[in-house]
Amino acid sequence: MNALFVIETPDEMEALGRRVAALLKPGDIVLLNGSLGAGKTLLVSGIAQALGVGDQVTSPTFLVVRKYSDGILPLTHADVYRLGSTAEFTDLELVAESTDGVLVIEWGDAVRSTLPEDALVIHIDADSDGKRSVTVRGEGEWQSRPLSELNS
Repeated sequence: MNALFVIETPDEMEALGRRVAALLKPGDIVLLNGSLGAGKTLLVSGIAQALGVGDQVTSPTFLVVRKYSDGILPLTHADVYRLGSTAEFTDLELVAESTDGVLVIEWGDAVRSTLPEDALVIHIDADSDGKRSVTVRGEGEWQSRPLSELNS
């Protein structure tokens, strides 16, 4: 099942992230895709808020990974945009290190082949008016999760 949302403001993107967080459990992987400036980090900020992370979420583009452990679930936020290969991602061992929390990967399509089948895939398209079309798709075990709850 896919869910589609039209997002008009940064607050709405964070609110969608909070709704996504309500579906997350330990070991979950969320893949975010979309152009630069589409709102991927804003979505992660909403996820972090709902998980009780006290720190402000910022893009890990230059650091590759930021970890937040003060919430109800540990959150690992990765941005693989600058990695040169899937081997570099694999060497980080983020999947193994995130089994007790949630792993969110910006530019996730770039490393999809190295990840388990079970993932929540979110694609954000920005239009010239500043609106975002967000498609949420469950893969593997996520296909049986209640993505319809994101509409509330």
